[in-house]
Amino acid sequence: MRPNHHQFEAFAFVVREGSFSAAATRLGVTQSTITQHIANLEKGVGTLLLLRGRDGVELTPTGQDFYDLADRMVALSAEVTERLEGSNAMKEGRLKIIGNAPQPALKIIARFQSRFPDICIDFALYDWTTAKSMISNRLADVGLITDAPKHENWEKIHIESARFVIYCRCDHPFAKRTKISLSELEQETVILPEQGSLTRHLLDQACDRYAISLARTATMTTFPLMCEAVLQGIGVALFLQNSSLIKDQLCEINIKEMPEVRNTSLIATKDRARLKLVLQFINAAIE
Repeated sequence: MRPNHHQFEAFAFVVREGSFSAAATRLGVTQSTITQHIANLEKGVGTLLLLRGRDGVELTPTGQDFYDLADRMVALSAEVTERLEGSNAMKEGRLKIIGNAPQPALKIIARFQSRFPDICIDFALYDWTTAKSMISNRLADVGLITDAPKHENWEKIHIESARFVIYCRCDHPFAKRTKISLSELEQETVILPEQGSLTRHLLDQACDRYAISLARTATMTTFPLMCEAVLQGIGVALFLQNSSLIKDQLCEINIKEMPEVRNTSLIATKDRARLKLVLQFINAAIE
């Protein structure tokens, strides 16, 4: 039996949502229906497409190839539905948005939801490496990513530019400085985001280039937590300007070895960028 649209749709939503139960909820069907569709699809293909585990589902190599096709089919189906529904298409729906930093994503989401309050927003932060991979693998509708690579199948829209800076408390000895060298931080505790982040990637490059060793570091999972750690006197933090609105009692200092401006862009695959939901989100970002 040849695979049908419902099987591909079930498969695509299991991958995007991360589980059979979440896919069933999104599609308004029972979990057993999703399970049956996936089983029939795998039977038709002749091999496993998904590996089930305690942490969710994982694509097999064949599954990855089929997921790309399945998600394109879902995007095309959504575009057809939107055209049939006209203005009603913006009265309900869901957008999955990812980013490698909370700003400017949250500002755009706030602007979008003020116009379309009935649209559900799923927003999550990931490290830079994972965020790029998720967009490449079509696991989100929109990504807001710093230093995003070019891709022929992506729409890429510039959002803002910023430099990496050091944040310290206003009573820190560095507070009155306008620029600092990484070598001056060798005796400081430097607060950094997790491995896989763009910050760590570029910092490691700069330290290698200038033979600088930062032996005392502390890893924090979020930008607000990094700011709080600075305010508590744990150390100084290194991340992009405008990454958090928490700026009271904090000073920004430019970094001598990292002067380059980094561009944050909105990324969406070209087929999803044609969808009304995504297009309106892009408009909110541009405005």
